[in-house]
Order: sequence, then C-alpha cells, then structure tokens
Amino acid sequence: MQVDTDRFLADLKRLREFGAFKTGVHRPTYSPVDMEARHWFLSRLREEGLEAEMDGIGNILGRSPKPGPHLLSGSHLESQNEAGWLDGALGCVAALHLAASGLPVDVAVFADEEGHYGSFIGSRSFTGLLEETEIDRLANKYHDKPLRDALREAGLEGRPRLRAEPGRYRGFLEMHIEQGRQLEKRDLGIGVVTGIVAIWQWRIVIEGQQNHAGTTTMDERRDAGMAAVRLLAAIDSEFPRHCAERTVWTAGRIALSPGAPSIIPGRAEILFQYRDVDIDVLRRLEEVLRRCVTESNRRERTVATLEALSLSTPAVSDPAFQDALEAAAEALAPGKSLRMPSGAGHDAQYLARVMPAAMLFVPSINGISHHWTEDTKDEDLALGMRVLAEGARRILAA
Repeated sequence: MQVDTDRFLADLKRLREFGAFKTGVHRPTYSPVDMEARHWFLSRLREEGLEAEMDGIGNILGRSPKPGPHLLSGSHLESQNEAGWLDGALGCVAALHLAASGLPVDVAVFADEEGHYGSFIGSRSFTGLLEETEIDRLANKYHDKPLRDALREAGLEGRPRLRAEPGRYRGFLEMHIEQGRQLEKRDLGIGVVTGIVAIWQWRIVIEGQQNHAGTTTMDERRDAGMAAVRLLAAIDSEFPRHCAERTVWTAGRIALSPGAPSIIPGRAEILFQYRDVDIDVLRRLEEVLRRCVTESNRRERTVATLEALSLSTPAVSDPAFQDALEAAAEALAPGKSLRMPSGAGHDAQYLARVMPAAMLFVPSINGISHHWTEDTKDEDLALGMRVLAEGARRILAA
C-alpha cells in the first residue's frame, strides 16, 4: 500500500479551482460549477480504475474492482456560499487516494450535505432515508428553486438513486477538517472522532401586547421583547449547571414583531438549539429548557410556548474503528492525536445507521470554517491522509 501525498494535495488544489472565491470556493449544490466539479471527480475515479457513476440525486459512487470486503469512504463536494475549500472536498479526495493506494475502498460523494435544498439528502438517499415525496416538496432555501427543477437542469432527472449494497462494506470512514481549535491549541495533528453530536432545535414564541412605546407605562407593559431577553438570560444561567464538557447552545435567531423602535413588541420568536453527543445530556437539557419556559410564564405578563423543531440522534463512532485510527496515528505521529467529538453534523452520522462508521479530523487554522479563509497546513493534510490510509489498512486486516 502506497499513498502518494503529493498527488493527493495536487488533486485537492485542482478541485479548489472549481468555483474559486478569494482563497475559498463558492460551489452551491447543483450549480453549473458544482456539476463541473462532480464530472471532473468522476473522471478521476475512472482514471484510478474504479467503476464510477452519478445517480439521480447527484451522488457519485466509485466501486473498487478488488475482491473481498470493502470500506466505503467519502464526503461531499458542494460548499456553503462563499466558504472554504476543504470542507467536504477533503473527505472526497482522501477517499479517492485510499482507493488509489491499492486498498479495496469504494468512494462516495454525497449530494447537498450543506443543505441548500434539504437535510443531508445525498447520504439519506444512499441509506434509504429519503422518500420521493420529500424530493417533491424540497426547494432551495436561498432562492426557492424546487429540487425537481434543479435536478432536471443538472441533467439528473430520471436517473435511479443508488443505495448502499448490503454486505459489501466493513464500514465507512470520513476525513474532515476539525472546524474548531481543539487540535491547533494543543499542537496536535489528528483527531479521532468519538461521535457526532445531535442537534436539538426549538422554537420559542412569546406573546405579549403590541403598544405605544411612549405612552404605555412600564408597569402596564406586556413586552415580548424584554421577556425574551430575560428568558434567554435564565437559560444561559441554568444550562451550565446541567451540561457536559462539550455541550454548546445558541439562540441563532431572535425576531421581534413588529420590529419598530417606537412600538413595544407584541411577539417574539426565538430559534434556539443545543448540541451534545450524549442523549442523556440532551434530555436533561430539555427538562431545564421546559422549566425555564414555565418559570417565565409564572413571572412575566407574557405567554411563552415551546415547540420542538428537530430532535436528532447522536451518532457514536465504532469503537474498533476508533482504536484502529488511534493506533495508526500513534504509529505515524506518536503523541499527536486526540479522541474528540464532532460538534458539527456530517454524512457519517447517516452512514452510521447502516454500517460501522468513524471519522478522522485534521486541524483547522484558527478554527475557521464555512468562510473563505478556511485553511489547513499541507503537512497536516498529508499526515491525515497517511493516518487515514494506515487506519483503513488495519480495519480491513482485522
């Protein structure tokens, strides 16, 4: 088994040219430049001797002709808008070079992990979790183009959708940038991912009374905006008492209605989420959140209601795969690895539902991702490629 890290880096940098934006890329799902990148990747798979095809949702599968048990590896090629050059692309090119090294690895590129049209529609399609009725109703969140129209314009209409072949795979591996600073702060080169967090998303609506901001006295007000501020402050005070070490929470959107400076808000809407890899922590925080809402309703002149928008399930990495990746890291870079959870979602969390799965992280410079300044040192990328290949070899030999 030989991994050519120079060719690996060259392919990564060639892919960077598709949709180049400043030092990153702008490659939205099913856009002309995204499809150009997909067709280039198809040609590279075929150059390495894989049987490659693109299906009706835009997924690409390159099948290795080698006999025996196989691994599946990959990620996604599209990007967030005006974002980084490595997110997704790194995992695809790493998978290509696992196969090029001589290992029995199938290469997968999953469409729209970044969610321009839906939630992980490529990996969910491949694992049998995407229905035709959902495809019918999905549309682009930026410009409302129906998914069916985008598939037709991309030349994908009418093609069958690929599914994971039962019994073919030992499991799935995905290489990715960390998108955080834990590795960089510790001067480490490899993160062995213990699991992928679940995201629990909530809508909090607070109903008060819209009124004149100048003539309504403070003791007469039913101010939904101030009630929202106090509720979020209470949540932020209580969560640290019940969370885990790597739990995070965010009030990503606070909308006041009618939103005028001289009108007391009659309504507030908050989109709130928290993330953790432990289902017990997630459930505990739900209890805390509900108590905070109940206490708000007891204290305030407003009425708050809580609605669950999505309660996903954490994906735990396969323990034997973690051990293989850690052993590979210790063999190639002693003392330079860390076991850590992923705070972001990845295609691997859906593959983990149908086969053993694991991920490997490499450092992100300054922890930046989803921005055109996203970057990783060449030597860290090359080390990650070597560790991934050695880990894959150990998994296949087990």
